[in-house]
Amino acid sequence: MSGSGAGAATERDHDVIVIGGGPAGLSGAVALARSRRSVAVIDSGEPRNAPAAHMHNYLGREGLPPAELIKLGRTELAGYGGTLIDGSVTAAARDAERGGFVVDLADGRRLRSRRLLITTGLVDTLPPVPGVSDLWGRSVLHCPYCHGWEVRDTAIGVLATSPMAAHQALMFRQLSHDVIMFSHTTELGDDQRERLEARGIKIVDGEVVGLERDEADRLSGVVLASGRFVGRSTVVVGTIMEARADFLTPLGLSVEPVLAGEYRIGSRIVTDGNGATSVPGVWAAGNVADPRAQVIVSAGAGLTAGAMINADLIEEETAAAVEHARSRTRQLSGA
Repeated sequence: MSGSGAGAATERDHDVIVIGGGPAGLSGAVALARSRRSVAVIDSGEPRNAPAAHMHNYLGREGLPPAELIKLGRTELAGYGGTLIDGSVTAAARDAERGGFVVDLADGRRLRSRRLLITTGLVDTLPPVPGVSDLWGRSVLHCPYCHGWEVRDTAIGVLATSPMAAHQALMFRQLSHDVIMFSHTTELGDDQRERLEARGIKIVDGEVVGLERDEADRLSGVVLASGRFVGRSTVVVGTIMEARADFLTPLGLSVEPVLAGEYRIGSRIVTDGNGATSVPGVWAAGNVADPRAQVIVSAGAGLTAGAMINADLIEEETAAAVEHARSRTRQLSGA
């Protein structure tokens, strides 16, 4: 089914269902709606960057609260006739009866579409250190490009939970002269220690057992197993970035590990350069396909996937039109 826009009803068929209403999903949906495709975006309201007060490196939108970007995107989609559905998807599968796909929601609704765009993002698995999750997105950070400028010239601690920690420390050293590496549970090699010390990064050995906060609920420092307290106003951690894709099992769409060297840093749905997955008719974009993509990159990937889905539908419709025309010609000629 193709057409201009989508109404309020959610039981109807759509050209495309977008699962995930973040920057990637909304960008793809807007591109599709502007091409007069009936598109529905299903969103559970659980964005990865919910703890962050502002987003950065999005040209023209620098410092905008993440929720405000989503609000603007939803308004744009509605203006082109797209449907927004608040809900959680429990399963997505092939529609054996009618072709295309069926999508089941937690509230019992079932939607159908000709194509799927998966933009469900990822979940950050944090180090199991007391205090880390409470301060995540405020004074416990992971990315110098997302938050680095805001913590410049502060007392920064880097919690080593993987071989990537030394790399993180060197990047944050670009932003502050006061950087401490807490070796925690990671064995730092002689080469790593030499590189860190050459850049003026202090190394504190010993396991970190918690983060402490002041009366204003801000990070005040790091507590070691020895009882030593080291004052810090920012702590940098590494996360394991897991794709939100469990519900896609019925489609035969699986995830693969994302590695940094030999170390696993997350998982992703494999796509080609345009967002197409190994399952015909299914595309993926944003952090679910690229864990390292920032907001602006995710939005661009969503746009690309939306455009490719529209092109794919056009090819299908054109092939059907050609076959219909040929059949009609045969009928008229009596062949």
